[in-house]
Amino acid sequence: MMRIFSFFLTIIAAALLAGGTGARAQSPSQLLLPGGGPHMAGHLEAENPTPAPGGTVTLALVMQPEAGWHGYWENPGDAGVPTELKWTLPPGVSVGPMRYPVPDVLLVSGLMNHVYKGRYAILMDLKLPATLKPGATLPIRARGSWLVCSDTVCVPEQGDLALDLTVGRPGQEEAVHRAAFDAYRRALPRPLGGEARFEGDGAGGLRLGIPFPRDAAVKDAHFFPLTSGAQSYAAPQRIGREGDRLVIALDGFAAPKAALEGVLRIGADQGIAIRATPGPVPAIAGSDGGVWRLALLAFGGAVLGGLLLNIMPCVFPILSLKAMSLLRSGASPAHARREAWAYTAGVALTCVALGVAVLALRASGESVGWAFQLQSPAVIVALLALCVAIALNLAGLFELAPVQVDGALTTRRGLTGDFWSGVLVAFVATPCTGPFMATALGTALVLPAGVAMAVFAGLGLGIALPFLLLAYIPALRARLPRPGPWMKRVQRWLSIPMFATALALLWLLWRQAGGAGLALGVVPAALVAALLWWLGRRQRGGRHTSGLAIAAACALAVVAGSGAVGLLAREGLARPDGDVPGDAFSAEALRQARAGGGPVFLYFTADWCLSCKVNEAAAIDRAEVRRAFDKAGVRLIVGDWTRGDPAITRFLEQHGRSGVPLYLWYPAGGGEARELPQILTPALLTGLAEGAGA
Repeated sequence: MMRIFSFFLTIIAAALLAGGTGARAQSPSQLLLPGGGPHMAGHLEAENPTPAPGGTVTLALVMQPEAGWHGYWENPGDAGVPTELKWTLPPGVSVGPMRYPVPDVLLVSGLMNHVYKGRYAILMDLKLPATLKPGATLPIRARGSWLVCSDTVCVPEQGDLALDLTVGRPGQEEAVHRAAFDAYRRALPRPLGGEARFEGDGAGGLRLGIPFPRDAAVKDAHFFPLTSGAQSYAAPQRIGREGDRLVIALDGFAAPKAALEGVLRIGADQGIAIRATPGPVPAIAGSDGGVWRLALLAFGGAVLGGLLLNIMPCVFPILSLKAMSLLRSGASPAHARREAWAYTAGVALTCVALGVAVLALRASGESVGWAFQLQSPAVIVALLALCVAIALNLAGLFELAPVQVDGALTTRRGLTGDFWSGVLVAFVATPCTGPFMATALGTALVLPAGVAMAVFAGLGLGIALPFLLLAYIPALRARLPRPGPWMKRVQRWLSIPMFATALALLWLLWRQAGGAGLALGVVPAALVAALLWWLGRRQRGGRHTSGLAIAAACALAVVAGSGAVGLLAREGLARPDGDVPGDAFSAEALRQARAGGGPVFLYFTADWCLSCKVNEAAAIDRAEVRRAFDKAGVRLIVGDWTRGDPAITRFLEQHGRSGVPLYLWYPAGGGEARELPQILTPALLTGLAEGAGA
């Protein structure tokens, strides 16, 4: 995974402004900044100011941040930039790599940074050629650039570093700064006295096994990786002991192919340099209980969240039809239970299949989350045609009962139809996350793969639960009205929300693929509608028509239309510009908004998320809320996840989410974010704004 360089634009701007402002090097070394003093002072020191020809002298870049500010390690974490030095050295003189002390962690707004909050020194070795003459002056010069940050603002700083050395005679070196350099070296990570191993855990993370004596003390252990592969550096690290070995479980970390390098902190300013190679690593002893407790909570949340999805307009009609099928068939209790379990199997297996796809894509390095399927215009075209077919069937335009092979399979009689009804429901009902469901799915993505599958299956169980209750509780079925002509009228009315779902998919297709994509997407839906209308006419006239031929023609139209729209999307077809109510989300936009000192309302949405759109229409886009926000100076930032922005995916993961919506309120003055409920009201938002303006 790529790091989040959230300060990239700021650094470029600062570099352009300062690039033409050369500061004259001085000795002893000092930092000169254009336009004022720095927030972090830096200078060069030499352990021996009179190194001999052909010898080596250790240099230290000593950094002193102001109180409340910090600098960055060589891998800065989720945000930040490491120190860079561009050297100007005498002929024949060379400098080795920079060696950093053990860093500390800093968690701000869900981003994990690897930092130094106090004075620290970066060491490097300077190699002198043997041809130097004693008494000669060696001007050592470097152009330094680094990022210094407080909890609310970051400033890129740079300047010239200078140090003059005098070539000494062999055997007459003076290590005048030996005590200071001994202290600098104690802060460096020590080499590992053994062979470390790492192994993938099968769930998008890995286990790291490090030889470490069982009686040796470890305090505030944390692994700082140098090898890339972390989806988020803020992901939990679980640390345990297995005899003379430390085992570290890193969630959301892709296992490298060759070696894993990093630093293990074992105490204050103490660490071990790690280079691990692939090999077996046991699970942390005693960790399974915690994992299973977490899994049970996630499973319960997924069941409750799936139950709430049944009120969605694309789910409720099919659920109602399944209930009426029990009335219409007069099936025995045993047969009703078989139908319910066939429907449940279709729902649960589809949820599990979607979960497997998410985990597999994430393991391959993709930044995807739940409902990734509706980020593809090609999938939307197929769903649009399917919803049109179901809506026309509910409206009575044609009947599937006489057709043995049909294009949708969702209304066929028997257990096959029940199964495919469940498949359709799961596929179109899961894009949005609601109460209980968001946290459950976010947790599932960091659990072991087998446990995560149980959570995804729990979501399917929740969706299918109403039909299971009808099948297993005769008293509920007894309360259903008796079969009669009213059922046909209800079926016609149920076509309305399905037509509304088709309109919503059209709008979503336009948002993702623009006018050209919308036009191409409408064609297969129109062809499917025309074919089914023709089928209905022949049915009403008593004429036989091959269901296989109709199904093949519909499938061909959908495949061609999906392929054409998908090709347009891959070619970079721009989505239409809409009226964005606030600033578009980026890590930099959020940092700038918070640096302004005022309150910030950040929310994440997607065009295919029904609960998102309900909240926007009922609460966010209300006139009274806009007035309250304007009066209080609230900065509004919107993250649009419709097309699967990887930066938004990472941000959601850092807050334990795998999907939208997510609503965050940042109070004035740089306080911690407050996560708002997933059902918003105008009173809630205006109350927050009035409290901020008070």
